[in-house]
Amino acid sequence: DMDDRIRVTLQDGVADVRVVRADKMNALDDAMFEALRQTGERLKTTPGVRAVVLSGEGRAFCAGLDTANFGKMASGERGGQRLLQGERTPGGANPPQHTVMVWRELPVPVIAAVHGVAYGGGFQLMLAADMRYMAADTKLSIMEINWGLVPDMGGMVLLRDLVRDDIARELTYTGRVFDGNEAQRIGLATRLSADPYAEALTLAREIAVRPPKAMRAAKRLLDLAAHGDAKDILLAESREQAALIGAPEQVEAVTARLQKRPPVFQDA
Repeated sequence: DMDDRIRVTLQDGVADVRVVRADKMNALDDAMFEALRQTGERLKTTPGVRAVVLSGEGRAFCAGLDTANFGKMASGERGGQRLLQGERTPGGANPPQHTVMVWRELPVPVIAAVHGVAYGGGFQLMLAADMRYMAADTKLSIMEINWGLVPDMGGMVLLRDLVRDDIARELTYTGRVFDGNEAQRIGLATRLSADPYAEALTLAREIAVRPPKAMRAAKRLLDLAAHGDAKDILLAESREQAALIGAPEQVEAVTARLQKRPPVFQDA
């Protein structure tokens, strides 16, 4: 039912998630918001998923909010009070925020392959990935100020872990467009690539052959390490390691290395 917005293929542990509204540069309309949320939630529990690549088809990763929605805001047809109404997720997100934050909540590594443009909501969606492989000529912008708005899809939560406070402020206050080279210099691009999609898939396949339970434990620890108390992090390290040591997955990892053969792991 969502093939006109998102297509997912799962092969060898890698979920290849493609945003496919190419004629609109993968802009976010209501159907895209819903498709991103549903896809992310489904991948949380899909058997066999060990890594995810998130990319856009056509000329862009994601051009941000569909411009038709801005007209609805200006006319009063689409009021802001709806953002404060209704239930929020356990993590505190309303539905638009959940569109982005669900990708950070996935229990496996997520790599965004970014090209063309990543503006506004598309920029925030990119931030949710664990890593961002990016073309050097990608155009990026925290675009909201140009529409009389602020980033409100989790961008403030995600941006603070990647760039200095003054840089985040300058980009947010000006809404200026910058490229992948600058994104790498300031910490937004993990790696620049002539073909970010191909390199992201290569990385995902490399992750997918690693011990899946240990990989998920590593992601939990890194998520906690970003803002957790030192005592909580130290205890979590011990708990995660205690659960891994001597378990079948760790035994297979050790045995395979000693026998100089590829390991065979059961899905987490």
